[in-house]
Amino acid sequence: MNSLPGSQIVLVSLLSILLAAPGVQAQDLKPGLPGMAPSKWITVKHTQAPDRIFRTDNSKRQSYTQEDVFFKLWIPLVMKSRFSVIAGPQYRTEQLEFTGSGENPMKELGNWNLRSMGIDFKSLINLDSTSWLLVNLNANQCSNMNDVVSQAVPLNFTLTSLFLRKRSANKEIGFGLMVNNLFHRFTFMPVMAFNYNFSKTSGLEMCLPQKISWRNNLSATDILYVKAEAMTRSYYIKYDDKDSTPFRRAEVDFGVAYNKQINRVMGVEVFGGYRKNISCRLPDDIFAVKTSGAVFTCEFYIRPPRL
Repeated sequence: MNSLPGSQIVLVSLLSILLAAPGVQAQDLKPGLPGMAPSKWITVKHTQAPDRIFRTDNSKRQSYTQEDVFFKLWIPLVMKSRFSVIAGPQYRTEQLEFTGSGENPMKELGNWNLRSMGIDFKSLINLDSTSWLLVNLNANQCSNMNDVVSQAVPLNFTLTSLFLRKRSANKEIGFGLMVNNLFHRFTFMPVMAFNYNFSKTSGLEMCLPQKISWRNNLSATDILYVKAEAMTRSYYIKYDDKDSTPFRRAEVDFGVAYNKQINRVMGVEVFGGYRKNISCRLPDDIFAVKTSGAVFTCEFYIRPPRL
């Protein structure tokens, strides 16, 4: 990967979760600014990116829809006034769905059963009334489960540490470091977080280099975002008795999101925009023709109970 190593984006994506810790731990420590989206206890997200085109030496161009479903649940383990630890098991299923008629002519893609299983362990340490240390450890396995038994898939891990300080009621800034081992490849990366409210109804939420968004609070339960957010997917692929190789892509989503709190318990967030592919690594006999285009996401979440 030349422009944005996928492992780096995986690392930074964890930071956005760190800054939105579940309310069961943030209730006393209270990082975050007024107007930010509510914490999420249980999340179910469905994403579709239609009209992605691939080919092989033996087949013409074929159109596919990149589709994935993601689930995550946060479980409190230690809940103290100055220290907390929570665990977040997660599961993702992804496929390249053939959109043509008849049987999928590209058997190399049709046999992919992409799965990602992992868990986060997140701790929040209250240093004083305006500063926190956030530490996250993530471990996961990502592969084509049709070809590879789970014992053969490498265990990836990520360690993230962030110092976050609230400069005022409407301003937060943070600096941190992330280290990641993705398929036996280590990367290190500094990160920066900056949250600022321009007014009671608008603000900037930034976590470089992963995400930047402008927020407009339409009401107490309705939030509109204009944002750009980087993401990656990496899977361990092995078939036809060949050496294993990763299917890895790095992309940036540009678009508009709308978050609606239905009631005190649940909410929904929808997103629509354009997904720009930065890089796409495939097995040697598969070639990407069109990897950028529209993307749509629908997310349902349950808010954490107040303890």
